[in-house]
Amino acid sequence: MSLGDISEFKTYLINIVDISLVWFVIYKLILVIRGTKAVQLLKGITVIILVSILSYYLELNTLYWMMKQTLPWGFLAVIIIFQPELRRALEQLGRGSLFSRSSHQVETEQEVFLEAVVKATEYMAKRRIGALISIERETGMSDYIETGILMDAHVSSELLINIFIPNTPLHDGAVIIHNDKIKAAACYLPLSESPFISKELGTRHRAALGISEVTDSVTVVVSEETGNISLTKNGELHRDLKPAQLQEMLTKELTTGSIKTSSASLWNWRRKRDG
Repeated sequence: MSLGDISEFKTYLINIVDISLVWFVIYKLILVIRGTKAVQLLKGITVIILVSILSYYLELNTLYWMMKQTLPWGFLAVIIIFQPELRRALEQLGRGSLFSRSSHQVETEQEVFLEAVVKATEYMAKRRIGALISIERETGMSDYIETGILMDAHVSSELLINIFIPNTPLHDGAVIIHNDKIKAAACYLPLSESPFISKELGTRHRAALGISEVTDSVTVVVSEETGNISLTKNGELHRDLKPAQLQEMLTKELTTGSIKTSSASLWNWRRKRDG
């Protein structure tokens, strides 16, 4: 092999590594902004860029001039618009959690989170306190989060119980958990229109089924009339669960079985495959 061939192979290899790293960084940035308002803003910026390119090739001079005046300010606009996401990414980078996360840390946080949800659910079920807790997974739920009262609080059984105490401002509606936090309370979820739902089930169960039909979220329901615990996922309703059964189902749906390194957040888990 000649020196020229070696040099060409080296250049080719460097280009592959360079492109791979760029795509990896873009992927991680998408994970940071996923499920936030920044996604819609990013779509808007993409539309502006596409319009600018089309106007240039179609010789739409006036439109192209307008786009040309807008784009030079794009970098500054991105910094301003994406300030919360950029700050969060820099904070994660400073903590060393943007590109890596120890499996032990993820496993511990999962256990604490599941214990808090199950403990709160068991407490409310015994006292027949109605509750609706929806846990976001891959599909973003920002549209539904915006219908409620923003909280951005760490998950604890005490806080979940306090939210659903009757005759309090936040008890009517759903709690949505995003990443490792209670993102919002008193949220409105879409009601299922399925004709196969039992007539004895109320609005909470219809809302839990409705959100499971349009997202991949897992939703826990406590009946105010009977104190029964139910869980919905993928349009399926599992009724009359014991706390131990609820713990088992949540563990199966929200953990990977073998904890993998994750860079995005606590909820960047993949569903456990059969077998």
